[in-house]
Amino acid sequence: MDLTTATAAFLAAVQSEYGYSEHTVRAYRRDLQDFTEFAADAGSTQLPECDLELMRAWLWDRQQRGLAASTLARNVATLKSFGTWLETRQLVPGNPAGRLRTPKAPQSLPRVLGDEQIARILDRAAARAASGDPDALRDHAVLELLYATALRVSELCGLSSSGLDRRQRTVRVLGKGGKERVVPFGAPAAKALAAYEEHGRPALLARAADRGPARDERAPASSGRTPGGAELFLGTSGSPLTPSAVYRLVSRELEQEPGGGPSGPHTLRHTAATHLLNGGADLRVVQEMLGHSSLASTQVYTHVSTERLAERYRQAHPRA
Repeated sequence: MDLTTATAAFLAAVQSEYGYSEHTVRAYRRDLQDFTEFAADAGSTQLPECDLELMRAWLWDRQQRGLAASTLARNVATLKSFGTWLETRQLVPGNPAGRLRTPKAPQSLPRVLGDEQIARILDRAAARAASGDPDALRDHAVLELLYATALRVSELCGLSSSGLDRRQRTVRVLGKGGKERVVPFGAPAAKALAAYEEHGRPALLARAADRGPARDERAPASSGRTPGGAELFLGTSGSPLTPSAVYRLVSRELEQEPGGGPSGPHTLRHTAATHLLNGGADLRVVQEMLGHSSLASTQVYTHVSTERLAERYRQAHPRA
């Protein structure tokens, strides 16, 4: 079997059998396409030629191109998954990527908004929603829910109306690896959601009936979808809201706030988690709310809280 055929079969398997998210599948596809092109240039097109030295040469080439350590770490993870699949299917005698080492990415703290910043963002969204415009009502509900629940953007776009418990103020989420969890939200988010469901969503559905679904707003299938009903959040044309549309919304809001760093929806997730810990929430509770499989993933927010405390100490204490 040649390498191109093997990578295609692997990608089909991870998408249909393993339940990986669309984001992960896209990353695997990009990595393996680059790897097979590198292998072809090296004259190694057959599967037996896909060995440890070829993989190391590819990673070295990418490192010399100046790719970030986090990208190289993902490349290694892709090769390891591919190698495990090859070994499991008995297409090679062993995992050729088994001895690859993952480069350590430099530790960087996520961007976190201050209390006043997040209040300004939500107040601006509420003011726009007061006009009754369906897009503004949706945007307000999206921003409130992202901050209230710390959802991933794929999880938010995959929410169904049936996954929302308005009485208990909880939302049922299908996260990474098909793991389901229930996340609470507060009164401000509940109020924004009620206004959107009563006035915004019906108007967006009416647009869809008038114009038909917009091709560029169809949300891709992913493990972030909640089963049991139509999508809760709709785009301007009435079709499912996409992660890119949410990214544009959050990015526009963050441009108006001081501070550098990432400007996507994950900033609201980081902010919500950090504010919870600053408010005294238990680390295990925050881990469950975020849907982290490992506590180590959640502990980065304790570092953020500590760093902010140290910064305030240095600014305020006369003998700092």
